[in-house]
Amino acid sequence: MRSAGRAESLMVSSGVGTFIETEGEAEGTGHKRTQGRELLYSTLKWLVAWGVILSVYVAIFHFDKLGQLQQRFMSLFMGAAAFNTGVAFSLLAMTVFVWRVVLVCRYRSIEPCTDEELPRCTVVVPAYNEGRQVFVTMESLAQSDYPAKKLQLIAVDDGSVDDTWHWIREAEKKFRGRVRALRMLTNQGKRHALNKGFRNAWGDVVVTVDSDCTVEPQTLRYIVSHFVRNPRVGAVAGNVRVLNRDAGLIPKMMDVVFLYGFDFVRASQSVVNSVLCTPGALSAYRMPLVRKVLKEWLEEKFLGRPVKIGEDRGLTNLVLREGYHVLFERKAVVYTEVPVKFKNLCKMYLRWERSNVQQTIGMCRYAFTRFRPEGKLGARVNLIVSVLDYAQVLAFTGFTYYYLIFYPTACAFQLLLVTIGASTVSFLLYLYHRRDSDAIWAFAYGVFYVLALFWITPYSMLTPHKNAWLTRQVRQPKTALRERENLAAAALSGNPF
Repeated sequence: MRSAGRAESLMVSSGVGTFIETEGEAEGTGHKRTQGRELLYSTLKWLVAWGVILSVYVAIFHFDKLGQLQQRFMSLFMGAAAFNTGVAFSLLAMTVFVWRVVLVCRYRSIEPCTDEELPRCTVVVPAYNEGRQVFVTMESLAQSDYPAKKLQLIAVDDGSVDDTWHWIREAEKKFRGRVRALRMLTNQGKRHALNKGFRNAWGDVVVTVDSDCTVEPQTLRYIVSHFVRNPRVGAVAGNVRVLNRDAGLIPKMMDVVFLYGFDFVRASQSVVNSVLCTPGALSAYRMPLVRKVLKEWLEEKFLGRPVKIGEDRGLTNLVLREGYHVLFERKAVVYTEVPVKFKNLCKMYLRWERSNVQQTIGMCRYAFTRFRPEGKLGARVNLIVSVLDYAQVLAFTGFTYYYLIFYPTACAFQLLLVTIGASTVSFLLYLYHRRDSDAIWAFAYGVFYVLALFWITPYSMLTPHKNAWLTRQVRQPKTALRERENLAAAALSGNPF
């Protein structure tokens, strides 16, 4: 017996040793992969940097040849018209850029309120097939620097077919009395999930947060303080950053794009009280105003069809139309996951652009009326800039691809220089705010956009009526369908669930 026990002990210890060795090997392999990936990204950075330097060198020291290339381009079919139109749009873009720079220099974050000043706040988190990530989101919200007695957290499961509901209930158990779990029997879309949360909210201010996000501790305090300081504020946009920045090249580029879109574009719009879109990742609204427009927002239609996308831009439009200010808060930071794969990135952009087309048309209906007593010019200028952006896309899409295909040598280098010039703004902004060499990805994204993403805007303009979410899972497993049937039966019988 003693020898048998000794043998068993040796087997166990050997197994543990094997496990530790295997685990160590796995960690070592993972570390090597990480090192390899970082080396690859560093190499790509240098290649991008040298590409930019070489292009600028050629443009400066071979200016005469560039002039000859320009003359050749203008001799092509419609070349002069395309060039002159490009110059006109470039001058307009520079004017808008200078205007935004002046506004951004005037931007200031809000002075946060004390605990006594802060109003009651409800945070609504709609979730669909997020799994454990929704628990992480609720956990970050529960740890916010906000008085617990004034904070209500609501998580709404929009008919998920995975274990999202389990994790929402786990959050409800862990933060008992602070998190409320709500469940929809079937997937009805983000608007309806938010609506369910809004109707159960008791806060004076309601904050919406996507279920794949995490917030910093001070985020809620900063974003809600605007409603206390200024009664004219109807909505506030948060500052969205990339959570999975190290997951791939696309997230690294998107991090640069997000900084430009929020710390520059939305900051400039905020100074004129007219942020055009409060992001789904993090936004705050005055609750009485939400109740006023809730039915109209929920039943919104475009070309006779119910609108299923762009719930954030749609609600922003209604807030602006009601005469309220919409602001941006730089210190209200939220981190969100972005697509890693090109296909998913295209789907996300298609959804965003179709929504922008729909809501830009919607804004045209009231922007030139007396929709608020003061400060209408900023909103109108931002709308006009959006419309001109679409006009520019229409003017150049066909020409650009035509010349690139049939006259690549006469067009490609000029297009590259224009892309580098436009990307320099994002590069300098990222370098200023983050002090990080990842700013170089601004140039990589510029080329990537021209070659792989430029088609999205014109295609969205041709198909704005399409409302598909594109990234949602719609096929439900049999087990999930059976569970839905049981839930429906329980609801009809009056049993709680």
